[in-house]
Parts: sequence; structure tokens; C-alpha cells
Amino acid sequence: MESLFSRPKRKLRSRTVPFGYKVSDEEERMLEPVPEQLDALKEAEEYLENCSYKEVADWVTNKTGRPITGMGLRKVLKRLFFFF
Repeated sequence: MESLFSRPKRKLRSRTVPFGYKVSDEEERMLEPVPEQLDALKEAEEYLENCSYKEVADWVTNKTGRPITGMGLRKVLKRLFFFF
């Protein structure tokens, strides 16, 4: 499986910055990966075996400081791990 951190910068395609990324300070409309958030997503996938999406989303929010809902977490994980 490819590392989440080896993903290159990507273009901002909408107003919403995807979870696990931040807007680049150097290049306009480019996104950079945020390792802390991507680590939390990787751990979240493991916690979902025993907990609900809402419980895991609350944990991710507390760990990273960036809010995410249970449904948002579900969508992010589906999109993120679909490509691997």
C-alpha cells in the first residue's frame, strides 16, 4: 500500500479544503498534505472495527483539532482508501 505522505500536492478544486490537507502558503490554489491528520485517518480506520463513525469522528476531532462529522469521516475514508 502506498504511503499517505507520498501523495503529491494537489489542486484546490472547490471552496472546501479536504480533511488531511491544507492550502499551500507558497503556491496559490494548491493543497499540501497534513501528516497529523492523515495519521489520524489511518488510526481511525482501525478503530472503526469496534466503534461507530460518530465516536471515531469525535476522537479524530479531539486528536487533530479539525472538526469532522461521522458522515464526513465515512466519506473521507471511502474516497481516500478507494485509490489504494
